[in-house]
Amino acid sequence: MNINIPSNWLFPSSLEEASEIQQHLADRVRLVDDFGTVDLLGGMDVSNNLQDPKQMVYASAVLIDKESLKLQAQASAAQQQTFPYIPGFLAFRETPALIEAFQKLPKRPSIILVDGHGISHPRRLGIASHIGVLLDIPTIGVAKSILVGKPEGILGEAVGSHVPLIWKKQPIATILRTKRNCNPLIISAGHRITLETAIEIVMHSLAGYRLPEPTRQAHIAANARRRLS
Repeated sequence: MNINIPSNWLFPSSLEEASEIQQHLADRVRLVDDFGTVDLLGGMDVSNNLQDPKQMVYASAVLIDKESLKLQAQASAAQQQTFPYIPGFLAFRETPALIEAFQKLPKRPSIILVDGHGISHPRRLGIASHIGVLLDIPTIGVAKSILVGKPEGILGEAVGSHVPLIWKKQPIATILRTKRNCNPLIISAGHRITLETAIEIVMHSLAGYRLPEPTRQAHIAANARRRLS
């Protein structure tokens, strides 16, 4: 797949430019259901070691059949990071390798679940939203910890229990219980999807694990790629 992305959207020259790009891309995010029939779900994740002197990022993109939740294809990429680890700017560290992995997939998924945040981000542009705008594809943020905001209410123990995550008096994500006796996930809309639909897709994609299958399989594939190096 050939993708035309402005270079500085992937490789900003400074933190100031990165912040400006985030604001620019955030203005392009659309939180509406904008897709047709969903047959393939994509998953994206990276694996890395912050102590690695080479600062390599190992990325994986996978395709999952929506109905069977079976793995259909996977692709990986390894790149040396060009942007430092700075909270709130994770996308500039990980996205270049993720885009490379995505381009190696044999087909384009209908929706991508990304390990990370969507609009639940200080500038409403977490990595899921960032990738969604770059690829012009519906994306869902599947994060393991809160970046900004506070839960509104107490989360139940049953699978499917959820409470809003509120920031600046606005709901920006949902804290969702995906497996009993496990920490919940933070589900947020990334791009071209509503939060309600994002929750439905995540719940549909559970196969008895804490993580939905698209990001679980991407996590496995990214770790496997790192171990090869």
